[in-house]
Amino acid sequence: MSVGLLAFLDDIAGLVKVAAASLDDIAGQAAKASAKAAGAVIDDAAVTPSYIKGFKAERELPIVGRIAWGSVKNKLIFLLPAALLLSVFLPWLITPLLMIGGAYLCYEGAEKVFHLFAPQEAERHEASIEHTAISPASLEERKIAGAIKTDFILSAEIMTIILSAIEVDDFWTRAAILAVAGVGITVLVYGAVALIIKADDVGLWLAKSARTGFGRAIGRGIVVAMPVFMQALSLVGTAAMTWVGGSIIVHGLYEFGISGPEHIIEAAAHWAEGTFPAVAGLAGWLATALVDFIIGLALGALLIPVVGYAISPVWGRVKRLLPKQAKTAG
Repeated sequence: MSVGLLAFLDDIAGLVKVAAASLDDIAGQAAKASAKAAGAVIDDAAVTPSYIKGFKAERELPIVGRIAWGSVKNKLIFLLPAALLLSVFLPWLITPLLMIGGAYLCYEGAEKVFHLFAPQEAERHEASIEHTAISPASLEERKIAGAIKTDFILSAEIMTIILSAIEVDDFWTRAAILAVAGVGITVLVYGAVALIIKADDVGLWLAKSARTGFGRAIGRGIVVAMPVFMQALSLVGTAAMTWVGGSIIVHGLYEFGISGPEHIIEAAAHWAEGTFPAVAGLAGWLATALVDFIIGLALGALLIPVVGYAISPVWGRVKRLLPKQAKTAG
């Protein structure tokens, strides 16, 4: 009897070791795959603070929390099953869907640039498409909704990159790796965002309460530097949104056999690497991002009148018809 019990316990111990090894492998694969999405992750972290700027200090962390929760839902409820199912049943549909999302990012980035250089015209454009948005109860709700929509596109790119980097074939293991990587990236991104937006409060506390003159000087430096840093981060976020959108479009066109833009980007990267050999990797990346940005900005600029004069009026008419159809059905 005791021998049987020992054998049973030994079997349990073996199963626990196998499970632990499996979990360790999932975590390792998730970390490895997530590293390949580092560029999109950085873009996500740079874009998000622009949606939080301008709110009272006590609302900043709750807003970050709501956007982070929306990001988790984007990744786990919508994108994870969609990515897995599309990769199995409709892999050809992934690229067109990503390109639609990329076009949206180009439009958003171009609209922000438009607002920077022509604020009055940009405000008229925004007013003309107001009815296409979710009807938010407040500015906070609108900002959160906008941030979650933008996160959805960036998360789609992140999850697609992670999926392509997973080196196992088992469906459920791939799902587990995607889930672990998605949650881990969300924690990393929005943890960084929370630290960024609360840095000025930390600086203010140091300036008032630090016990040494050096500590108070650091606090004052943080308070002075953060508005400039946030403005710079907002510009980086807009640029990131645009170059990520441009990159998605360029890669999508390449998948469909239109390789001209891809070759232009490769030529620009090789030129930059050859011109600045001491920092070849950085130079190549900057050249690639710059050309992606120009392509994304050009596409976004073309989409602004398309949205204003075609998509927005059509969608407005559709929305006005929907309640009538609901009443008829009822």
